[in-house]
Amino acid sequence: MFKKLTPEEKVTLFQHLEDLRKALLVSVLAIVIAAFGCFYFSNELLEIIQKPLKDLGMGLSLVYIGVAEGFFVKMKLSLLGGLVIAFPIVAWEIWSFIAPALYPNEKRYVYTLFPIIILLFAVGVLFSYFTILKLILGFMVYISGDLTPMITVDKYLSFVMALTLPFGLVFELPVVVFFLAKIGVIGHEVLARNRKYAVLIIFVLAAALTPGPDPISQTMMAIPVCILYEVSIWVAKLARPKAEPDDVEAEA
Repeated sequence: MFKKLTPEEKVTLFQHLEDLRKALLVSVLAIVIAAFGCFYFSNELLEIIQKPLKDLGMGLSLVYIGVAEGFFVKMKLSLLGGLVIAFPIVAWEIWSFIAPALYPNEKRYVYTLFPIIILLFAVGVLFSYFTILKLILGFMVYISGDLTPMITVDKYLSFVMALTLPFGLVFELPVVVFFLAKIGVIGHEVLARNRKYAVLIIFVLAAALTPGPDPISQTMMAIPVCILYEVSIWVAKLARPKAEPDDVEAEA
């Protein structure tokens, strides 16, 4: 039923597994070391996370209701900061593992797009942090009416992470489309033709990704993604592979 591996194939398979083990080990060590460093600045990181809440001007502050909740929140925040700081090392290890399987032209695209990937992720997170997060927090507190808010630090941190990180990921849409269009997997005609289905999928995903059940936060996430989808159509059009001379003559 299963094909028996030759000795050469076994050596190649074990080498790939060894490379994967090394990449995972180096990545985990880099994150842990960076997280230990971030723990020293956990109070400053917590101040940054609380800023959108304090900027509402409603005198809101975070509380913790468990004995160890404050400590574990700082651990979680330090781990997140460690992941951000160690990201270049993690990305390099991932790249070192998958690079041998790529063609030279595909490697060239990755080298070109990698700085843009980092930039777009940062832009997405910062856009969410400075605009969407504050609007949603203000709406949530306002809609609660006369109820007294008592926001725990653990729930608040989870809310912030669940809102900002997906924005960083969805801002990668133009890069993904550019790469797929460049290698001929997808074209701008397909994206334009299926625009209405894409919008529906975007709103469904926004409902699943946003931490709150309210339609306001879902819409605030969906609208920027819809704009990015339109941008991606133009990106795919610009990135489409150039026709070879033989193809041009055939079309003529």
